Amino acid sequence: MEFALIPLLLYFMPWLIALIRGHHNAGAIFLLNFLLGWTFIGWLVAFVWAFTNVRTVYIYR
Repeated sequence: MEFALIPLLLYFMPWLIALIRGHHNAGAIFLLNFLLGWTFIGWLVAFVWAFTNVRTVYIYR
């Protein structure tokens, strides 16, 4: 059981990084990772995307 958890965490690492960083596109990164993560290119795109700049939302009064 523990051996299956490590590959699963590695597979979803881009999404986990996006969640930890509070990325505004974490949902889209999850979908890309879930649907195309099995291809190395899809996983790599999701990984790079997780490290892109996180948009800050300013509320003006």
